[in-house]
Amino acid sequence: MLDFRLDEEHEALRKTVEEFARAEVAPVIGGFYEREEFPYEIVAKMGRMGLFGLPFPEEHGGMGGDYFALCLALEELARVDSSVAITLEAGVSLGAMPVYRFGSDEQKERWLPRMAAGEVLGAFGLTEPGGGSDAGALRTTAVLDGDEWVVNGTKAFITNSGTDITGLVTVAAVTGRRESGKPEISAIIVPSGTPGFTVSRKYSKVGWNASDTRELSFQDCRVPAGNLVGERGRGYAQFLQTLDEGRIAIAAIGVGLAQGCVDECLRYVGEREAFGRKIGEYQAIQFKIAEMEARAHTSRLAYYQAATKMLRGEPFKREAAIAKLVSSEAAMDNAREATQIFGGYGFMNEFPVGRFYRDAKILEIGEGTSEVQKMLIARELGLK
Repeated sequence: MLDFRLDEEHEALRKTVEEFARAEVAPVIGGFYEREEFPYEIVAKMGRMGLFGLPFPEEHGGMGGDYFALCLALEELARVDSSVAITLEAGVSLGAMPVYRFGSDEQKERWLPRMAAGEVLGAFGLTEPGGGSDAGALRTTAVLDGDEWVVNGTKAFITNSGTDITGLVTVAAVTGRRESGKPEISAIIVPSGTPGFTVSRKYSKVGWNASDTRELSFQDCRVPAGNLVGERGRGYAQFLQTLDEGRIAIAAIGVGLAQGCVDECLRYVGEREAFGRKIGEYQAIQFKIAEMEARAHTSRLAYYQAATKMLRGEPFKREAAIAKLVSSEAAMDNAREATQIFGGYGFMNEFPVGRFYRDAKILEIGEGTSEVQKMLIARELGLK
């Protein structure tokens, strides 16, 4: 018999993060959001809780957990706020995970303990201004000059790349040409503060306003040859694996946002009156909330399955794409319905559903658009 209940360890983690999100994040995050300010103290508290080290072994300063544990934490955080959730997601699955999966012993020793503690954030430099979904159309280059890589190019929409605690960006760059003429892509660590590495001002965004997102530029930026992550020419494959895993994490954030909409609506409809009755007594409202709960529930099962297959070492690309697709759509649909239920208050930034509505859309774009997910699913079904 299939059993979707969490074991004691995962349930204890989920409960701990739920309590933290409601007690420490919910009361203050609205102010950070309005000021477009990065919540350093909240991030520090998450670091002390061990959230940034959840999927890493203790030998690297981690908690010895698994990727599913990270997803559970992300879901609970996103039920309250997505800016905090994406800061954790990007810091772990995009910042630290490439170093853990593919880095040298020296790179792991230098970076992982501090990243696992939340003292240093890493960023993932893949997307460029001229190529979003087309990750293979990279123009950033890295040329080996003696014992140094010389990096030139621009990256766009990079999360966690310009905070006061950002330590490095793992950059995807063209390092040569193959015999076929196709680009050879490698991954190279560029530490913050390296000469020639410029971090632009924060973007003015529709949502995720308490997270850090910037454009990066590299002009004759020199780093040691030893900053190559993994094998030369394997960067593209490494980033694809990282994105497959990251889609499960983004799905968890989508589920959290969708469930957060249900949470807020259940509270509101028990208080708000219209025409002499609590609006939760009207069947039209009840049906909306029932549909919202169904979306959150089914999306959660999708990312649970994808995470399970990943942890078993089984192919999970299709399941990850499905989870990311359905959860991002559930988040968007639930945010729209929650805003409708709240009426004019739903259009006010001081109410969580207003933030949820602004935060939901990027889930259908980041880490592969919904169209890319459909393309991946079709390919996995054998359609060419």
